[in-house]
Amino acid sequence: MRPIWIAGLLCLASATAAQPARAQQYGIDLSKIDAAAVLSNGSDVLRRASSPSIDALFQAVLASSREPAEARALCALFEPDADRDLAAFQRTVDRLGPASRNRFANAFTDVAMSGLQGQPQAYDPAAAQQALRAAAITATLLHDGFMLGLTATGTDEASRRARCTAFRQMVDVLKDQPQPQRVMATRWLLNEGLTLVADGQSPAR
Repeated sequence: MRPIWIAGLLCLASATAAQPARAQQYGIDLSKIDAAAVLSNGSDVLRRASSPSIDALFQAVLASSREPAEARALCALFEPDADRDLAAFQRTVDRLGPASRNRFANAFTDVAMSGLQGQPQAYDPAAAQQALRAAAITATLLHDGFMLGLTATGTDEASRRARCTAFRQMVDVLKDQPQPQRVMATRWLLNEGLTLVADGQSPAR
């Protein structure tokens, strides 16, 4: 399963290839991106992406998480059983408002371009996990039911709503962390998803 951010980039690139006017709508030039290179080196591109580009993507998520309808669309991508292919991300994009679409388009493009051209960035998976766990502890103290939502595993609507609420609360807490920690946590979430934060697993490296 592709990481969420790669599906997003492919969605935007595909839409632009089919409808060149979409590039003007977003105010970006996706022709500068080597989609094949992004696909073949997805995790490496993510680690090379600049900190400002990663943080801009986080800020796009934060803004959408504050809009109930957009938040539900984003949460669907983070579900344990979610499809994260081109069609799934297109459905998500179609549910976002124009401002959010533009934020995500520019953020995904900046991540891809800086990741293809840049040098490996400092990244410590253990530190990223620690930042996320610290955010989870803070969210637990601030919000009743947060941990129950984060660890919910059901596929029923109530479980999905609980997970989505926990996701929004986690993002809201992460915004207050220093940028280096926030960026590390965002790199982790983009590559691994929210599930590993809840169950404490460590990915194979």
